Amino acid sequence: MSSRTKQKSGLGLFIKVLLITTLILALIVAAGMLAWNIIVRPPNIPLLADWNWGNTPPNEGGEIIGEDGQIIDVGPAPDWATDDDRKPSFFTFLIMGLNEGTNVNTIMVASYDYVNREANLISIPRDSLINVNRNIRKLSSAYLVGSRGGRGRAGGVEQVQREVSTVIGFVPDFFFVIDYDAFFTIIDTIGGIEVYVPMRMRYTDPYQNLSIDIQPGLQHMDAQTALHFARFRQGDPGFPSPARGDYFRMESQQAIINAVIRELLRPSNLLRIPEFIDIFNASVYTDLPLGNMTWFAMQLHNIRGTDALSTYTMPVTGTSGAPMWYELLDAPGVVELVNRTINPFTRDITLNDVNIIRN
Repeated sequence: MSSRTKQKSGLGLFIKVLLITTLILALIVAAGMLAWNIIVRPPNIPLLADWNWGNTPPNEGGEIIGEDGQIIDVGPAPDWATDDDRKPSFFTFLIMGLNEGTNVNTIMVASYDYVNREANLISIPRDSLINVNRNIRKLSSAYLVGSRGGRGRAGGVEQVQREVSTVIGFVPDFFFVIDYDAFFTIIDTIGGIEVYVPMRMRYTDPYQNLSIDIQPGLQHMDAQTALHFARFRQGDPGFPSPARGDYFRMESQQAIINAVIRELLRPSNLLRIPEFIDIFNASVYTDLPLGNMTWFAMQLHNIRGTDALSTYTMPVTGTSGAPMWYELLDAPGVVELVNRTINPFTRDITLNDVNIIRN
């Protein structure tokens, strides 16, 4: 065999090996992408007929009795709603922030509209007056009431879902229960956040071993400082206090959420989504599987606008005053805000769909 023939034969063999290797790599990549698309995908929106109030099924008469002995007369959606009334690819979430694992200090309802690339978040005052039959009718007590009797976290979530549904007219699709002390570690992982501080924050509570001291202006915060910022609602004597402490704290929490998302949207941090999800899993109790959470995390860069999400606070007409200091929700204002932001149905929620005590 001539030298030239040998060269052609060797070249042909090399091309065949290269083609086979390329084909194998292409198959591996295709299989990986197929597996990724199977695992990392949007969740299925729960069907209205499948929602059965979690751990408390109806009794023989078809009634659902809450921990407080009251008949639960609200369903997962307005009476007129069907699954066909749902907006396409519109997801809603109930977010609860726990303090020391038992008290709900933060209640939010969020939505993500995949079609229009919009995200909204509404903070509900924790002292909102709820139409329930118990001594303390604040929304913040719902989780503790529901978790009694050995029902634990599932019972606590269920009770909050019920009571939030009386305010917004439907049960959010999914839930997150967040341990703030653990969750805020993500701020150190992303290198801190920048937040504007509107006033000198100085507060000391020796009983909680808490000492807050944050200067006004734009501040770069680590996790501990951000947690203090989120909890501040009253200043020490001689230092400023916000006019309405709980509302100030809700705005602070919203500012931190936006700041965290801004950092997560940086290209270098988008590559670290699996690391952030590990932290999230360690500090959050949720009914969303990992693949669904990863899909939502990857949607962050798709949300349009300068801010990753729009934040609101549920409107009130005032407070009941001493001794309970209930926040009195503004029913028409609540319904208007819900329809403008988080309503997952093509029809508007009405005053008949909510159960808000009106004065």
